[in-house]
Amino acid sequence: MKLSLNSSDFGFRISRFHRRAPSLPSRKSARRGESAFTLVEILIAIGILSLVIAAIFSSWTAILRGSKVGLESAATIQRSRIVIRTLEDSLASAQCFTANAQYYSFVAENGQEASLSFVARLAKSFPRGGRFGDFDVRRLTFSVQAGQENDRELVLRQNSVFTGMDVDEKEHPLVLAKNVKEFQLQFWDAKLNDWTDEWLQTNQIPKLVMVTLKLANNAQSSVAQEEITRIISLPSIAVAGSWQMPALPPGGQPPPLPPGGQGNNQQIRKL
Repeated sequence: MKLSLNSSDFGFRISRFHRRAPSLPSRKSARRGESAFTLVEILIAIGILSLVIAAIFSSWTAILRGSKVGLESAATIQRSRIVIRTLEDSLASAQCFTANAQYYSFVAENGQEASLSFVARLAKSFPRGGRFGDFDVRRLTFSVQAGQENDRELVLRQNSVFTGMDVDEKEHPLVLAKNVKEFQLQFWDAKLNDWTDEWLQTNQIPKLVMVTLKLANNAQSSVAQEEITRIISLPSIAVAGSWQMPALPPGGQPPPLPPGGQGNNQQIRKL
């Protein structure tokens, strides 16, 4: 049996196959359909990216703000400690001689421009001690004045008892604290047996001094973030004139100490 195919039958079958087979998309059009983004997708991506950037920026800003506040608070606390330590060291070394009371007066004033001035025998390690060499007995003046940044500063000026204050020390004092909201002094009055904010006995040294210092973190702050109160004991008393240049009696013994002066015998011998 023979199978015979003529050209007409073959052509008919091929044409029939082409009619039945579905049309396939070209490779170029298929790639375009897979890699392209619609406008809506692009806008959504841009919106998500903007939210992420905004979140990162806000977090970074909050970190910087918190770090700044923390550094300012730490600096305020450190400055308050330095001020109190300086006041304690200087008041504990206060001296007064009745024979030369005009040079050793103890003067204090409260208010907006509070100040405290007295004479003390200071250690070599006291701030700015190197400027005065061997002049260890100096007058210290703590005062509150206006600063350069529209704030109030607590400054310290020093001068030797034998010389006046020089121009550089007067115009460029040592700044102990900035943003001072209050600097208050109180003194223990033995007669009243109570604290008083006025010390009128300038030729005497009070036994106790209460110092209150309030500091803010910056000049714009109206509330004090740090408040320190210290009660400082002054072990010194006014040295009588007879003990400065005593006229010894025939027996060679010095005159008796004034009342309450027994504890300062060693100090008087060093003068």
